[in-house]
Amino acid sequence: MVISWLKVPEEEALPEGVRELFARFREKTGFVPNVARAFALSPRFLLWFRYYDALMRGEGLLSREEREAMAVAISGENRCEYCVASHKRYLKDLTGDGVLPEVLAANPRRAEMPQRMRALVEFALKVTHQHHAMTEEDLVPLREAGLSDEAILEAAEVAAMFNFTNRLLNALGIKPNPEYYA
Repeated sequence: MVISWLKVPEEEALPEGVRELFARFREKTGFVPNVARAFALSPRFLLWFRYYDALMRGEGLLSREEREAMAVAISGENRCEYCVASHKRYLKDLTGDGVLPEVLAANPRRAEMPQRMRALVEFALKVTHQHHAMTEEDLVPLREAGLSDEAILEAAEVAAMFNFTNRLLNALGIKPNPEYYA
């Protein structure tokens, strides 16, 4: 199966650090995500992955569910097939809710969610579509939802990460693993 419009390196040819990361993926999930296989073409892959992993899976001021909700909403808006499939799956696994990820991907403005998550998703959508028009007033709903400036910075990082990653994956035609749909 073709997973990218670029060549995907053979695992045996990859640096030791990348092969070790692939082994950890297999141990944890049973498969290597196609994004990791495709990005392994660049030696900078490990730098991107470390940042992504710390931001999305590390300790933070936003819950994992909030970060994943932002990822799904942004990825749906950007029509990133890979990130919609993978992050809908992660959000469903985290919440046990099969409806929220679907609605967030299709029309996040109609999704039922707590006020704090709603404020984060609306912020993420503004970063996605009108980042150039943002003002300090755009932070008010986040502060009203109880977010500190540090948490707002984290939210901006998540929004920026997914806008960057969606565009990169779409530009290279990276396909989601079938496991995300299982």
